Amino acid sequence: MLIIDTTVLAYAVGGEHDLRGGARDFLRGVAEGRIRASTTPEVIQEFAHVRSRRTTRADAASQALDFATMLSPLITTSQDDIERGLGLWEHQMPLGSFDAILIAAAERVGASAVVSSDKGFADQHLLPHLTIAQALATLA
Repeated sequence: MLIIDTTVLAYAVGGEHDLRGGARDFLRGVAEGRIRASTTPEVIQEFAHVRSRRTTRADAASQALDFATMLSPLITTSQDDIERGLGLWEHQMPLGSFDAILIAAAERVGASAVVSSDKGFADQHLLPHLTIAQALATLA
C-alpha cells in the first residue's frame, strides 16, 4: 500500500501545473482500484486548509470528503506514531514534524512507500519515496 502526502491531493485539483496531470492520473488509478493507497485524517485536514485558501470552504470540504472516501480506510495516527515521528524529527529527520509523523504512521502499517512531490521525503531513509511520476510508472 502507498501512503499519499498532501501534495498529491493539492496538485490534482489545483491550478495549471506540470504535476497536475500526473496527480490526476495517479488518483484515477486509486479510484479505479489499480493502485492501493491511503492517507491519514491529518493529510485530509491539511488539504482542506490549503484548498480553502484558494477557493471556498464549501469546495474545500467537498473535495476533502471525496478524497477521504476514495482513500478509505484512512490510517489513524496513534500516540506511538506521534512519539516516534517527533523523536525522528528532533534527532535526525530532514522533514518537518508533520511529515515525520506521517512517515512513522506509514511505517507502522507496513506501507511500501510514500508518494509526494515534496523532495524532502527523498532525504529520509525509513520508507521509500516515490514521486508522482514514479508511482504512475508502477502501473505500466
